[in-house]
Amino acid sequence: MTSRRIIISVGKGKGILASTTNQPVSSGPCRWILRGTNKKKLAELLADPAAKDLPEVIFYLLAGRLIEGDTDLGRHLEPLLKNLSDPLELPDMASAVERLITAIEGGEKITLFGDYDVDGVTAVSLMLEVLAAYGVEAGSTLPRRKSEGYGLSESGVARCLEENAGTSLLIAIDCGTNNREQAALLAAAGIDLIVLDHHETSVDKMVDCVAVVNPKRPDGGRHAYLCSVGIVFKVAHALLRERPVASGVYDLRDGLDLVALGTVADVVPLVGENRILVKRGLDRMMKRARPGLLALRQVAGVRQEAVGKASSIGFLLGPRINAAGRLGNATDALDLLRAEDATLAGELAGTLDRLNRERRQIEDDILTEAEEMAEEHLSRRDDPALVLGGDGWHAGVVGIVAARIVRKFHRPALVIGFDEAGLGKGSGRSVTGFDLVAAVDASRHYLAAGGGHAQAVGLTVQREHFEAFREAFLEAVVAAITSDQLERKIYLDAELELEKIDFPFLAALECLAPFGSSNPEPLFLATGVRPAAEPRWLKEKHLKVKLLQNGARHEAIYFNCPPDLPPPPWDIAFSPGENHYQGRTSIQLMLRGIRAASGVERERDSKEF
Repeated sequence: MTSRRIIISVGKGKGILASTTNQPVSSGPCRWILRGTNKKKLAELLADPAAKDLPEVIFYLLAGRLIEGDTDLGRHLEPLLKNLSDPLELPDMASAVERLITAIEGGEKITLFGDYDVDGVTAVSLMLEVLAAYGVEAGSTLPRRKSEGYGLSESGVARCLEENAGTSLLIAIDCGTNNREQAALLAAAGIDLIVLDHHETSVDKMVDCVAVVNPKRPDGGRHAYLCSVGIVFKVAHALLRERPVASGVYDLRDGLDLVALGTVADVVPLVGENRILVKRGLDRMMKRARPGLLALRQVAGVRQEAVGKASSIGFLLGPRINAAGRLGNATDALDLLRAEDATLAGELAGTLDRLNRERRQIEDDILTEAEEMAEEHLSRRDDPALVLGGDGWHAGVVGIVAARIVRKFHRPALVIGFDEAGLGKGSGRSVTGFDLVAAVDASRHYLAAGGGHAQAVGLTVQREHFEAFREAFLEAVVAAITSDQLERKIYLDAELELEKIDFPFLAALECLAPFGSSNPEPLFLATGVRPAAEPRWLKEKHLKVKLLQNGARHEAIYFNCPPDLPPPPWDIAFSPGENHYQGRTSIQLMLRGIRAASGVERERDSKEF
């Protein structure tokens, strides 16, 4: 094995940063910023009767994370199902439930039309379980990504109705909100439509149908963070409350594992009721493993002690379910979640695992080409965004590649794959604070289709319009993006001395879990740290080192560590956790960044909440 030396590579005050998703990123300089403290909220929390005997640093973290709508300390520390709100608060919920009851009692043919991602697949699976409790054998269709595309496409709906003859009620799940034309065609055919969705809309875009249960609509209320499987859970709650099933037939809590899986994988904010649903869903996953998820855990290598971690869904389970819709048939993922036979579940899990390995290889191949394109382009002109296109790039993975390009080059990126007919389908990802969809809108006249959110977009463009679109898009980015948005930063939640990290501290930190979007795993700063012994390199890219600070020592690991490290002493950015190995549990620091020890840049404290 080739040895590596610790050498000086960056100036004082700058550091090297690893991706928190264990993906390689560039080793360019970044600012380290210690977050300010909300002094008013901190004082309130420390005086709260619900405050437990927790380390004070936990309350510093809570002061920055308890936001409007999720400010109750007791409920945050103990997210309980009894604290869920009335499902009828969601728009059109009463109309949706009324129509469902009519269909159930009238023996109508109900068909579900979902999406091919984890949120869509889990939501359809949960809805099928609920309807089965009423004795309804509903039909279901998931679109074929390559030939039918996303949502209620003409070809997708045609196939759905052909496969489910006699449908009188179609439930669109994780899609449908803006499909006005398809809704009108369904109405003309005498088919009622209910939409259960969480995608953006407006008054002039939203479909006219029986019910649009979507918290993102203009009158959506306070639950905009819910994804589609969470909305299905709320529909099921309202339905079961309005028309209960026989005792012992169905317990909605049994579906919480599906809710947790879809919510975490869809990267929606883990705040408000999402925290409750995911926390209790992960608990359910630990205690009751449906055959499909058990088989998926086995092929993904998820150990029992990691089952209750949201990161296991985000990094291990979710990608395998998504792989079915990206490269194969999303119905395989649905069949896996609904499988009752362990043998069948094992076969389907193996299929998804194989597709995921294939997806990773395709992704890596495209990424290599895209990175070369990006570096060549930036060597000629220093644009604040990247628009990359290639022949044969698989449309199912361009979004993942775009995210990795953003991580490496820290600028908005669009990645587009062209087929043999010259039709390009692409995805884009943005840097924090920059509205990507606004830049796409400014250049929409060159697109066949396009839309999305501030941080993620999808688009379709013909090859002959690609260069013109690229220039128009870059011009829009130049006009809107700021130098601050283009500067790489690492925000640290609090300073933490190594001597304060023990197993009781880790247990207290779990009060903030589950971690994910809008509630990330806390990132701490420790200063003046030195290696207690010579660091070791694992597989030539992972750094394993024992760290020393004021007499306290802890093992640490830095996945995908940049090759050149500054000389000690160091400042480190890290998250503390447990390492389970050969039946032994120890404390281990997950390093996210290392820099030469220097002064700490602090955000200004806030006195008001």
